[in-house]
Amino acid sequence: MAQRVRVIPATINRKTSEPITSTAKRKVAAYARVSTDLDEQQTSYEAQVSYYTEYIQNREDWDFVKVYTDEGVTGTSTKHREGFQEMVEDALSGRIDLIVTKSVSRFARNTVDSLTTIRELKEHGTEVYFEKENIWTFDSKGELLLTIMSSLAQEESRSISENVRWGQRKKCADGKYSLPYAIMLGYDKGPDGRPVINQEQALIVRRIFSLFLQGYSFNRIAGIFTEEGIPSPAGKKQWNDGTIKRVLTNEVYMGDKLLQKTFTLDFLHKTPIKNEGQVPQYYVENDHEAIIPGATFQRVQDEIKRREGGAPHGISIFSGKLYCGSCGNPYGPKLWHSKDEYRRTVWQCNAKYKKKLHCRTPHLTEDEIKEAFLRACVKLSETKDETIACMREDQKLLEDTADLKRRADRLTDECTSIAEKLQQLIDQNARVAQDQTAYLQQYDELADAYKRSDKKLKAINEEIRKKESNGRRIKEFIDEFERMPSEVTEFNDSQWATLVDRVTIYGKDDIRFTLTSGAEVRA
Repeated sequence: MAQRVRVIPATINRKTSEPITSTAKRKVAAYARVSTDLDEQQTSYEAQVSYYTEYIQNREDWDFVKVYTDEGVTGTSTKHREGFQEMVEDALSGRIDLIVTKSVSRFARNTVDSLTTIRELKEHGTEVYFEKENIWTFDSKGELLLTIMSSLAQEESRSISENVRWGQRKKCADGKYSLPYAIMLGYDKGPDGRPVINQEQALIVRRIFSLFLQGYSFNRIAGIFTEEGIPSPAGKKQWNDGTIKRVLTNEVYMGDKLLQKTFTLDFLHKTPIKNEGQVPQYYVENDHEAIIPGATFQRVQDEIKRREGGAPHGISIFSGKLYCGSCGNPYGPKLWHSKDEYRRTVWQCNAKYKKKLHCRTPHLTEDEIKEAFLRACVKLSETKDETIACMREDQKLLEDTADLKRRADRLTDECTSIAEKLQQLIDQNARVAQDQTAYLQQYDELADAYKRSDKKLKAINEEIRKKESNGRRIKEFIDEFERMPSEVTEFNDSQWATLVDRVTIYGKDDIRFTLTSGAEVRA
């Protein structure tokens, strides 16, 4: 007998597991997204929601579930798209059979995210329909078309990102920028778009700089403002040390602006990265009215660097300045009689009661420290003119950095030249086949030359920084010293912070003040 093949037709839908003859309605949802909060996009967003609601409800074979939405978010990643994530979770839970969306670019501009999500939905029996491209993901040609369209959407996103970044860099090169006024102390946006001083907030900024220069730590300053109930720049009750440091290191407060401190490396994830030389930066000087004088701002930067190097600081203007003459350990505050009427704070050697040391140096009250400082000021005033004259000579020597700067300029040019040769070598190797042994040898020679020049440049720049820092300290000392009356009768926080570098205590009648000028006065 001749062979005969008889077809037995399928009776079950392999995607939905329902009988082919079943008339059950498909559970259908829609997804709508716009990438910005601009008014013109708001119309598009509302139109998408309205359109898909009616579109699904008008189909008799579809059962409307919901229109899932994301407003003002990018499509390059699904990470922060809450509506999208909720939709996928509902689909995987069996609550959605079909998702309708406008286009591939509305669904996702990231090819990997798009395909991964589509395949996951497909495995759980959920189809996606892209109306603009007329792609059904259960169709055999669907994934190929989807891959092509997703790639095009991703390339479009990359192109847009590049254009935006170019525009931002052009604005930076022209000195144009915008400040985050909503979370920034001291400035408001003026009628012309330029920063104008908010006098009430400027008082807080000035106080932060003043407290820091008096010796208080970031954490202690934050604690003071929290205790006093002053709102933080973001309007919160709680301040933290990071907020204080950001204020103290923001060049905006001295009237300047550094542009492009961060940049975006990956247009898909849009993660901002600190700019450490990867792209150009632009520094705009004298851009707007300053809240903090430039000299004070630079003094704060010097002090921050000094503390990062291990210099002590703390909760009081005396913290980090008092030292034991016997063992060299710092003095710290101790609270005596904390629960009775004789409550007071005294300062004593932190090693006073350690078994091996047991220092004999005395404790001092804050009033005794202040009185000793006043005696030192009186003694210092006796040779005021002579001291100032000597210090002005020291200041001239420290301010003379012309030779160092010329050497730094030469090394900068040298580093730039080597870097250009290195880049040319890399580009040539990428274009033309070369002997890789010779290429690597040339590369190593240039790289080593760059490292040597860069090391010298950093050493010279550090030398310049130290000389300029010491020069500023001496200038501040002279200015404060000149303002000091010949007869000092009252303790002054500013004089203490500016004039005193260290106090060494040998006894109540032998307290030695090492001044920021380097001189020592015994009170």
